[in-house]
Amino acid sequence: MTRRKGTGVDDGDRQTRWLLVVALTVQFTVALDMAVVNVALPDMKADLGFTAEGLQWVVNAYALAFGGLLMLGGRLTDIAGRRRTLTAALVLFGVASLGGGLVWSPGGLIAARAAQGVAAAALAPVALALITVTFPAGPARSRALGLWGMAGAAGGAIGVLAGGVLTEAAGWRTVLLVNVPIVVFAYAAARRSVPADRRTGPAPRLDAGGALLITAGMMVLVLGVVRTETYGWGSAMTIGTLAAAAVLLAAFAVVELRVDRPLLRMGLLTHRPVLAANVFNLLLASGQFGAFYFSSLYMQQVLGFSATATGAAFLPFCVGLVAGSLVAPRLTARLSMRWTLVAGGALGAAGFGWLAGAVGVDAGFADSIVGPFLVASFGVGMCFVPLGTAATEGVAPAEAGMASGLLNSSRQIGGSVGLAVLVTVAAGAAGGSAGTSAEAQVSGYAAAFGVGAVLLAAAALTALLLPARTGAGEARTGEAAAASEAGAGRDGEREGAPR
Repeated sequence: MTRRKGTGVDDGDRQTRWLLVVALTVQFTVALDMAVVNVALPDMKADLGFTAEGLQWVVNAYALAFGGLLMLGGRLTDIAGRRRTLTAALVLFGVASLGGGLVWSPGGLIAARAAQGVAAAALAPVALALITVTFPAGPARSRALGLWGMAGAAGGAIGVLAGGVLTEAAGWRTVLLVNVPIVVFAYAAARRSVPADRRTGPAPRLDAGGALLITAGMMVLVLGVVRTETYGWGSAMTIGTLAAAAVLLAAFAVVELRVDRPLLRMGLLTHRPVLAANVFNLLLASGQFGAFYFSSLYMQQVLGFSATATGAAFLPFCVGLVAGSLVAPRLTARLSMRWTLVAGGALGAAGFGWLAGAVGVDAGFADSIVGPFLVASFGVGMCFVPLGTAATEGVAPAEAGMASGLLNSSRQIGGSVGLAVLVTVAAGAAGGSAGTSAEAQVSGYAAAFGVGAVLLAAAALTALLLPARTGAGEARTGEAAAASEAGAGRDGEREGAPR
């Protein structure tokens, strides 16, 4: 067996396989927790006495903390160490989930959800970083990235189903308490498989100014977006909030260009694979998140599905994701990352476009959902492997957390902004539609699916920015440039042998 430099593990041995299990479990859990509470919201409102405005903060508190702290969480992975960051975040996530399942006040539940978001902001980047520094570029990493993408997608889809089943069978508290045994398993496996963090020389300092600005900027941006359904895009509140976010993010960019050890090395964005992957990811998430949201509404409000049946109806989407992820490594090896992403984005756009034309008041599940779901999900599934590869292409191991945090941030921001935009599109189309309420709803959903298709088509075009071929030579060049610009070697970080 061959030893991977800098990881302390042998490629293909039992410890490496367990490390992959940890990364996949973390990714699945973060995605699951974003979706599992949605179906339980009415029960939470009735049991704890939420107001209508207060209830939305069960979702928004998680989104704000998660979206606002992703870049900081990714950089902490590089500075504090992957194992330390992972285990501490797992403990916080488990405690927050347990507390949320036992609280008896609206404020307590919102606080627990915010704490979950803080922990998830560290867990999501570290899961991807573990894969990119452990598995060598090539088939091994492609397989691992494919599984990573499937874990996230499966967590989101299963979250909808599990939320309905758990709420109906055992009450809303179980949608939070279910995380506890998962976290206990992940923590025990991480202690056994993730190499101990070893460092020679002084510990690197955190870019405190950059951390404050990016956290504030991201939180204000997400806050402005999630409140557009209440205040509207043209309101003074929304415009002022988004303007404040723009100022904070611009100030962050200026600071990062001047500090020696930045939270985000701006030169990373000049690397074509990294830039193209993040723009693609933002557009993909914008369309995909909206499709999930409006498909769920369509099945429940038009087709008359129960919450549990709606969750089960997403199984064709899961099947397509798995199939697309399985063929992606071979396609990437044969066609390159560029053309695999172009093909995946185009198929996703075709599926959502088909969905826009197929939904209707008198349409059935088989003809309006199954076919479009399979096509769209197969295309989306094809994108996970090349996206993860491109986002970390040529990135030095000392910046793996930084690149992972950036990719997760682009997905979260894309999903939040895209969903808010599509909600506005759907509301406008429904308000201008003649006929029954159901017909108006369908008009709105169809418009949202159509815009989602356009977003995925734009993502496919973005993939053309990628180099036709990437390889070890380019990766070595990128790592050398990163080390030269950021002084990665100054940190003196070295991963030691596992405990």
